[in-house]
Amino acid sequence: MIDPDGYRPNVGIVLMHPDGRVFWARRTRHDGWQFPQGGMNTDETPLEAMYRELREETGLLPEHVAVLGATPGWLRYRLPPRAIRRNDRLVCIGQKQVWFLLQFAGRESDLQLDLCDKPEFDHWRWVDFWYPLDHVVTFKRGVYVSALRHLAPFARQVAGPQAVPHMSLSPPSPRHAPRRNKQRPRTRPGVSGGPSQGQRGGDGIR
Repeated sequence: MIDPDGYRPNVGIVLMHPDGRVFWARRTRHDGWQFPQGGMNTDETPLEAMYRELREETGLLPEHVAVLGATPGWLRYRLPPRAIRRNDRLVCIGQKQVWFLLQFAGRESDLQLDLCDKPEFDHWRWVDFWYPLDHVVTFKRGVYVSALRHLAPFARQVAGPQAVPHMSLSPPSPRHAPRRNKQRPRTRPGVSGGPSQGQRGGDGIR
């Protein structure tokens, strides 16, 4: 589904631990890390699409999360020229997204990345709230800034101002380094090796 301007409707998910850290995942067969996201079906509302993508990409059900907030309207980003398929009947030039902030209310064992035939992610970790801004693929950074800036007040109400400070676009400081889980990050069966330190890589296109 692509709108008349060439944008594909999409939802993004910021899954937050009660301590303010957020779920950050590595794409399968890529070095790129990102938040869960995915396209909407023609018969879905953004909320319905969010719950479907949440289940497909993280294994979580509605009872494992609480919706804290959402971005108003659409946030758009354009795809890099190399990713635009000019020969398609309907040319997609980018994504338009509604972003949801969810509070994680389950157990870490509820997070499963291998429930669908083609898992989107093969590793995950909790990272500080603003960490993704310095580590997402470049063409998505503007949308990440807008989404996190809007969702931060909702996150701050749960986790507090120390865990979710006011946004700074300065170079990352030591506090932005990801903190590992006490449990080993869950991976797809057969995937070996630990996650890299939030590398920027891959095309981040979905």
